[in-house]
Amino acid sequence: MKITYFTSESVTEGHPDKICDQVSDAILDALIAQDPNSRVAVESLTTTGSVHVAGEVTTRGYADIQSIVRKTLRDIGYTDPAFGIDCEDAGVWVSIHGQSPDIAQGVNVTENKDQGAGDQGMMFGFACTETPELMPFPIIMAHRLTRKLAEVRKSGQIKCLGPDGKSQVSVEYVDGKPHRITAVVIAQQHTHDLAEEHLKKEILEKVIQPVCGKWMDKDTKIHINATGKFVIGGPEGDTGVTGRKIIVDTYGGMGRHGGGAFSGKDPSKVDRSGAYMARYMAKNIVAAGLAERCEIQLSYSIGVAQPTSINVDTFGTGKVAEEKILEAVRKVFDCRPRAIIETLKLKRPIFVKTASYGHFGRDDPDFTWEKTDKVEELKKACSG
Repeated sequence: MKITYFTSESVTEGHPDKICDQVSDAILDALIAQDPNSRVAVESLTTTGSVHVAGEVTTRGYADIQSIVRKTLRDIGYTDPAFGIDCEDAGVWVSIHGQSPDIAQGVNVTENKDQGAGDQGMMFGFACTETPELMPFPIIMAHRLTRKLAEVRKSGQIKCLGPDGKSQVSVEYVDGKPHRITAVVIAQQHTHDLAEEHLKKEILEKVIQPVCGKWMDKDTKIHINATGKFVIGGPEGDTGVTGRKIIVDTYGGMGRHGGGAFSGKDPSKVDRSGAYMARYMAKNIVAAGLAERCEIQLSYSIGVAQPTSINVDTFGTGKVAEEKILEAVRKVFDCRPRAIIETLKLKRPIFVKTASYGHFGRDDPDFTWEKTDKVEELKKACSG
């Protein structure tokens, strides 16, 4: 019997980095709704009382960035200056210019040229049989906790909570299978009015036990606001930046990451669309029963349509040879940027939903990369 441990974390939509991801993706959605061919690379930064937006945009649409920022803050729940920023009075600074023509000439489609990748780089996609979502168990549980924190805050089930929060889940594996949760960590912003001991009792009863209860035992360690209090939070407590939670966005550290962030980038940027495609490929391989764990790596050169490499790793769990799976993958999936965009229907204003609680493992029809509609094709290709 082999015992191992793995930990993943998640953050709520009110975490400063997640504010920035949502602002960047809300701007992308506003532009892509008007002009599906918009080229967008928008970064945001937030600190006490302010949001700064910068980047490169080429579009026929128009985004009222002041209004988008304020609506995003309002939707998250930043409506009170006591929480470090509020939607009505926040300062909003904007510095956006056009996309480099040097990049555009490599990405634009012409009669004689396919759409090239928007940048060089490598992307990873991962899937495993640990959960019904075919995702790693620790990150799924961490996301469930942060979603529950947001739910009890917005519904008023627990009073006096702020929008900022984090979760962390440690899992004991026995022979590679999740066995029990060994530790749960929660950090949840609150007002001065809320006694810490009362908060801990409420979070344990209304958040942790409903989500993790059947996986916990008497030895599970629970840490809630372990410093003693969490009043100063949000952008006042921590500066936020777009793209700084890429492990939260993906697989919680299980499975590799190519390093490129997602939010604020239109689908011509393969950092985003390539990672979505790699997840789509890996998930269909696992759903087809070809492996219990699968990781796909894609890599691209700027301005070139075909990937520079595709790799399949089943970590020794493959039911057929990896060479056979790779051959099937090349036959079933078209990994050129334009084909990815068409296959996954990415020229739609769907991205702000991805900007909190993970880009993968979500039961939402707009998350087209979560479909398992290539299972039969893969099985057929591998049986030939």
